Amino acid sequence: MTMPALQDTFQALVDEHKKILYKVCNSYCRNRDDRDDLAQEIIVQLWRSFEAFDDRVRFSTWMYRIALNVAISFYRRESTRTRYVVADESHLMEAAATENQPEDIRLLYEFIAELDPLNKALVLLYLDGSSYQEIAEVLGISETNVATKISRLKRTMQQTFAGT
Repeated sequence: MTMPALQDTFQALVDEHKKILYKVCNSYCRNRDDRDDLAQEIIVQLWRSFEAFDDRVRFSTWMYRIALNVAISFYRRESTRTRYVVADESHLMEAAATENQPEDIRLLYEFIAELDPLNKALVLLYLDGSSYQEIAEVLGISETNVATKISRLKRTMQQTFAGT
């Protein structure tokens, strides 16, 4: 395939599945600039890996796997860096912007934000309607492990939101 054709194919597939990009970035970053940086990193890594893409696997599954791996690495790097940064007024503005969300959505985002990277990815895929098999493929764990983790997360959510 020629380079322009490869680029066109890549662009079409990314455009078709851009909601994955939005979901992953919004789940791992609260700050708009960080979301933009993460999105850029994910797209770069997708492009670098695109020639190795095996079309026997669904593009969305492949994209989720790469996006989540990049997001987890980004999250770890950023959480180390931001430990030493003092909050500024832009964070206050973002907090104010989230006040317009319905209460249940805001609480869900807060719950997801507190999860470790693996569970955050698990919830993201689950809420996206992925099957246990698809989640297992993306995260590289067994379907049984997926079912167990989802069951535990549901229980934790019920306990967390029972008082609200």
